[in-house]
Amino acid sequence: MATPDQLLVVIDPLARRTDGEAVRIAKDVLSAGAASTKVCLPEGPEEFARALARRGSRRPVVVGDDRALLRAVALLHRRRELAACALSLVPVGSALGLAHSLGVPTGAVAAARAALDGVERRLDLLVDDSDGVVLGTLRIPVLPGGSSPRRTESTEGREGAPAENTGPGAGTGTGTGMGKGRPGRPGGGAGPRTGAGAATGADRAPGAADGPADDDSPPGPHHWLRAWPQSLARTLSTRPARPPRLSRPLRPARIRVAPGSGAGPSRLRVEVDGVLLVDLDQPVEAVSITPGTDGGADVEIRPVSVGAEASPLHAVGHRVTVSGPDFRYRADSLVAGPVRTRTWTVREGAWGLTLPG
Repeated sequence: MATPDQLLVVIDPLARRTDGEAVRIAKDVLSAGAASTKVCLPEGPEEFARALARRGSRRPVVVGDDRALLRAVALLHRRRELAACALSLVPVGSALGLAHSLGVPTGAVAAARAALDGVERRLDLLVDDSDGVVLGTLRIPVLPGGSSPRRTESTEGREGAPAENTGPGAGTGTGTGMGKGRPGRPGGGAGPRTGAGAATGADRAPGAADGPADDDSPPGPHHWLRAWPQSLARTLSTRPARPPRLSRPLRPARIRVAPGSGAGPSRLRVEVDGVLLVDLDQPVEAVSITPGTDGGADVEIRPVSVGAEASPLHAVGHRVTVSGPDFRYRADSLVAGPVRTRTWTVREGAWGLTLPG
């Protein structure tokens, strides 16, 4: 039996590329179960935002991962339309930890059925002082992601870089021969090769002409060897000596290592509703902030333990401020920062998600 709802099904492009079969199943179930279904296939964030803004009276169903859900909530929050709009999610993709923690079914069929027959549940939200939103747990610092630090080496001021065609035989002297020389070499004179451009055995084929231009008799088999010592001597005498490149020490300024991703103790000042929990003189291993179910945020602080393991500090409040040296934090599936201070405020029941009844 079809529901009287009119749905706007917004399919994230990453979901279409990740699991097209799950997307097709979800679309078929939603189309068969709703009175009217409009399917939108945005190709980027701009089209995604435009589709939500033009939804009219249709109830939006997002097919995608945690990032797609977070993008939809953030867009509706900026438009101040979260209170009047209930979202549904069909999780498709690789980043689905947030969706599962919120109670969204894992399978495409079950999630689509929940979007059709489920009930709206109002959930709390964290809003920071830059108007960003957090749906799940926020963690400070960001745990290392396993990527190695980037190394950038500048090539500015590289002395002794080899130029093109500077080896023996790549010269500027006048050429000889009337077609018996190496192809592509300038040859306008009739005398023997002279200057630093005289070719050597490394780049001249045996038997190349060195004699007078009007002598059509083939040269001897070892004729080219007679010109090689003189050519080598002239080449070495005209090229200045160059120290080996490895003898120069590497300049320290040429290597820039990106700052660490947050591993190790952090010195942070944490306040909950104006009450100081930890100050900069007490290093902490981690801070986590999670929106609760009763209008408050659960705050957990793990101090650095010396000797015996220190017990974590717990607090519940509506306003959490973290400050200190530049720090990064992970909110849901995104990494933000670095910042020196940030305040999160709990918005009770700020957004609605359709879940199984």
